[in-house]
Amino acid sequence: MNTRFLDACWGKPVDRTPVWLMRQAGRYLPEYMAVRSKCTFLELCKTPELAAEVSIQPVDILGVDAAIMFSDILTPVEPMGMKLDFVPGPVFEHPIRSMADVDQLRIPEMEQDVPYVLETIKILRRELANKVPLIGFGGAPFTLACYMVEGKGSKDFAQIKRMMYSAPDVYAALMEKITMMDMEYLNAQIKAGAQAIQIFDTWGGILAPSDYETYVLPYTTKLINGLNRMETPVIHFVKGAGAMLDSVKKAGGDVMGLDWHVNLGTARDLLGQGMAVQGNLDPTVLYAPKEVIEAEVKRVLDENAGRSGHIFNLGHGILPTVPPENAIHMVECVHRLSQKAA
Repeated sequence: MNTRFLDACWGKPVDRTPVWLMRQAGRYLPEYMAVRSKCTFLELCKTPELAAEVSIQPVDILGVDAAIMFSDILTPVEPMGMKLDFVPGPVFEHPIRSMADVDQLRIPEMEQDVPYVLETIKILRRELANKVPLIGFGGAPFTLACYMVEGKGSKDFAQIKRMMYSAPDVYAALMEKITMMDMEYLNAQIKAGAQAIQIFDTWGGILAPSDYETYVLPYTTKLINGLNRMETPVIHFVKGAGAMLDSVKKAGGDVMGLDWHVNLGTARDLLGQGMAVQGNLDPTVLYAPKEVIEAEVKRVLDENAGRSGHIFNLGHGILPTVPPENAIHMVECVHRLSQKAA
């Protein structure tokens, strides 16, 4: 197996920089769309054979150094008792607004409630045995709470912030319950065979640094500390966190995911040698001519300055209208430009 991704997670020297893409199994690939045309998004998430198929597609097409299982961060929230739909974005029919709503939530039994996720992981481990490692993932407690309280995506996140500030007891009870669910969910993935875990905190950066420390950090720290992660690195990605990387570091992940708003070299200097990093090309660079893509790949690699513990990735998910050949070119550039002399 190509282990350079896992080696980089642990800060070990590698022959060339490993690369994978957030949302690498997605709509930019015609092969994905061919599968997706047969079913709804939720049906795809809940059909292990199809979820495994689209997870493997970018490994073969792009030549990336890791696979990530195909699913959605809200998958384990639905069996907590919240009806989920995609129209096309996620929508919860009855958002959480009160302590009574929180009390109604249950902690799922993962093997009974989300067996399709665990079966997808088992299929992928068999299919990827001689290829690349498999990444499992989940949403961070705060990002899951944002969707559960807002009911859908939001421009101002007024409902979750109102709860934080004016009903802190309800907020704390909700975050505790989500954190326990998340811990069970990610540990079930590790038990099923996930070789790394990425925690997506897509909305963690919407808060002031002091509020992040008060309202988010304790729960993410509890989650990470509760994972059975002896040989399973944890990647912690907080979008929009460039101004509070020192706070995010306290959560205890092994790898810090970086978005494109921060200089990778500056982030590495701040985080220190013990913290591996992942990132951080602006996803829209993949619309550029190939010579521009190559120049931008080189810039990110130069910012890393040859330091161990770097996984190349985009600063957020690949966009649905990116030409696949540009993504293939980016992966090739990362490998060629970072190749160490034999």
